[in-house]
Amino acid sequence: MFLNPTITALSSGMAALVAPMPLLATVEAENSPIVLAGVLLSLVVIYLASKLGAEAARRFDLPPVLGELVAGVIVGVSALHLIIFPESGLSASDSAVMTVLQWINHLSPAALTSVFESQSEVISVLAELGVIILLFEIGLESDLRQLKEVGTQAVIVACVGVAVPFAAGTVGLMMLFHVAAIPAIFAGAALTATSIGITSKVLSEIGQLKSKEGQIIVGAAVIDDVLGIIVLAVVASLAKTGEIDVANVIYLIVSATAFLIGSILLGGIFNKTFVAIVEKLKTRGNVVMPAFIFAFFMAFLGNAIHLEAILGAFAAGLVLDETDVRKELDELVKPIADLLVPIFFVTVGARADLGVLNPTVPENRAGLLIAAFLMVVAIVGKVVTGWAVFGQPGINRLAIGVGMVPRGEVGLVFAGIGSASGVLDKPLEVSIIVMVILTTFLAPPFLRIAFGEPVEPPTTGEPSSEQPLVVGKS
Repeated sequence: MFLNPTITALSSGMAALVAPMPLLATVEAENSPIVLAGVLLSLVVIYLASKLGAEAARRFDLPPVLGELVAGVIVGVSALHLIIFPESGLSASDSAVMTVLQWINHLSPAALTSVFESQSEVISVLAELGVIILLFEIGLESDLRQLKEVGTQAVIVACVGVAVPFAAGTVGLMMLFHVAAIPAIFAGAALTATSIGITSKVLSEIGQLKSKEGQIIVGAAVIDDVLGIIVLAVVASLAKTGEIDVANVIYLIVSATAFLIGSILLGGIFNKTFVAIVEKLKTRGNVVMPAFIFAFFMAFLGNAIHLEAILGAFAAGLVLDETDVRKELDELVKPIADLLVPIFFVTVGARADLGVLNPTVPENRAGLLIAAFLMVVAIVGKVVTGWAVFGQPGINRLAIGVGMVPRGEVGLVFAGIGSASGVLDKPLEVSIIVMVILTTFLAPPFLRIAFGEPVEPPTTGEPSSEQPLVVGKS
């Protein structure tokens, strides 16, 4: 999930899922309250959609995160236009929320557009905070010792999960569809992505996050994210200059490795320091505030060294998982995650334009044929990673492979950068978007099937037999 302003800068004008900090300060003073009103109304829609979607998914014995994604599609650009963003190509007048604000405040077209852009940026930043907190909580729930035990397998799974789909996608597009080399490389790079946020939440919901398979998937997805950043840097520089910036690639490899290893080593040192700080603080929030200071600082560091904020947040969770106040911290983080994480999943669904699946549009037809090929490569290229695991008798290899399938917003960012740079034509861009949408929506139910365990919410008043910690439980 490349929600990183530095990576976004690789392609000026890139407008897929990534938004800068809110521009409330640039809005006329008289319009600032209207922006706030738009944000509040949008949050009402997002929370209502999230809860209804999650409850509906539960009724059909599906992971709640899938319900949140579908609910996002319904309220987003594909259907009701309640939650839409400027980068979708729609204007302020297409937004139902903006229509309400226009009716109440009688805004001029220019003022309405300004309010729409600022409101959308605030929601986008809240969504980014949501995924940062999600990965922080995933880190808290992950067992660092077990993660170390499966570290070698996770590295192999990640490498296979990047190499196989990249090679198969690039070569297949060039050989079968006669796509030029650079666009084919860009599309192949989009196939390497893995959405750790979506997979990890499903794992948590079905009680498999701390299983050996779950730990391999999470570890591989984190490494896959790092490898994906490097691949993105390579193909972006190739698209811009026709040459690869070797120095930048080496920098990314070294900094990513040092950051992750350094964070893990910090766990043993930071334990006593964090507990000592918590014991000295006597006011409200003495546990959760230092934890979030540390998590946000680590996220900032990840961003500052051209990696991802979510990797820093995940590393912070791993470090604090080693402390003596972990159980208390787990419970304190839950309600914060419940407020912000649904914003991320609903907005991912809201940005997915299912109009690209319409075969009656001539320019979509070529893209759909390529999309069918990319879908096969996207699924097979990740599922085979489960058979790359060695020395683990009885391991559920299918579950590991399926867990690596969803591309989520990560793949859309690849498509966005490729489109903005002029590398991807419309059919190829459409095919990538179709691949991303389908892998994102198919992976959660198939992951649950692969593990073969029903999702049973705890009976009211009785303790749950599932894992006690559930990320962003809906």
